[in-house]
Amino acid sequence: IIRIVRTEQTAGVYAPPLSVHPSRGLMDEKFIVLVQKVLPGCQLTVHALHQCEDGNSWEAFGHYTTDASGTVNGTCFTGYQSGWDILWELTISSPFRLRKKNVQTPMEVTISVYQGHQTEGFVDQVPLASVLVERWYMAPGVRRIPITEEGLTATLFLPAGPGPFPGVLDLWGGGGQLVEYRAALLASHGFASLALDYLTCKITLETGKMVDNQYFETAYRVLQQHPQVLGSRIAMLALSLGTSITLRMAVNSQVIKVTTAKTYFHILSIWKVTVFLEIHVNGSKTRFSEKNEVIWRDLLLPITTDPSFKVDMGRLQCPLMLVVGEDDQNWAAYDSAMDIKEMMERAGNSHLLTILSYPKTGHLIEPPYTPHFRASIFRKADTHEKIMVLWGGQTVEHSHAQEDAWKKMLVFLRENLYGGTNPGATLLSHL
Repeated sequence: IIRIVRTEQTAGVYAPPLSVHPSRGLMDEKFIVLVQKVLPGCQLTVHALHQCEDGNSWEAFGHYTTDASGTVNGTCFTGYQSGWDILWELTISSPFRLRKKNVQTPMEVTISVYQGHQTEGFVDQVPLASVLVERWYMAPGVRRIPITEEGLTATLFLPAGPGPFPGVLDLWGGGGQLVEYRAALLASHGFASLALDYLTCKITLETGKMVDNQYFETAYRVLQQHPQVLGSRIAMLALSLGTSITLRMAVNSQVIKVTTAKTYFHILSIWKVTVFLEIHVNGSKTRFSEKNEVIWRDLLLPITTDPSFKVDMGRLQCPLMLVVGEDDQNWAAYDSAMDIKEMMERAGNSHLLTILSYPKTGHLIEPPYTPHFRASIFRKADTHEKIMVLWGGQTVEHSHAQEDAWKKMLVFLRENLYGGTNPGATLLSHL
């Protein structure tokens, strides 16, 4: 949120020309940029700069003009209505996504104000004022604990305080790696969260074999048996490929008894067959954009009617939230979600299902204020091949979806893991 106001001298003291509130906070918190001591009719540029861990620089800027009262007058922020978060629009010439790797350090963003409506050359100019803003995934007191027992490649994040806390098993998608920032942010909101690598984990790198169901059951059991975790109140949160695993384990596993499931962000793939196999078998359905970006959404279409290739969602016994991007170009998220809905309606358990469906929203529905990527480099976990993949979505709508879905996800988790009396599991899936 950007506010530009004109202030008068009070008792001989002027307020600072630029301030950000709060200057230090969680990644999913909004902040207000306040520019003061501005004359009427001034043209200003508000600029954000972030130096990523890989050395790349990300930036965004917006143009503002003060009116006679010293307030913003019909201004825009990078082409969009002022007031939307400056972090949405961080951009870079690199095709890689912005993903925090070391969650024990903050994401630092320098907010600066320049005179005039500038569009380039910020590094060569002297700003009127600058403020360093810190955005954290780990709140004060959150503990990060690497987990290597029983062959796992995982990290446990525990909220501040003695606990015990409800637990969340966090699975990402087909890119592999141990991705920690979402689990860290969940711990900052009171959930003991276990981030799990299941594609590029140590056991797979050593043996060359993909993990089986036992690996996920082991991860669930390690989380469940931790002394600071409420073992009867555990959710599974998944994105993309992780969704198919989450739903399969929630329905078929005799070990995993989740309270809530959320397939968050993306495509809900419900097949027992791995996505990698679908890519090979249905490779002829792969399309390419005008920019030669890979479009995979047709691989699972039409949705099969063969029940042997699906998870029997009629057997699901815990609350399930599906988050769907209707412009997902990577997987057939909307079609899959509707198929799940139909299965659950026929079985009489659709009361357990919540669907959040967002128009003009793509595959990569991240925590709020993460920059939107319509396309980016994707490295296949099985072959390590790098390709440019089209994820879909329009920046404004996608960014609003990220903010809305995250808020509703936290409410969903709190209601099912902290409230009520029924033990069990919760599922959160981003299709």
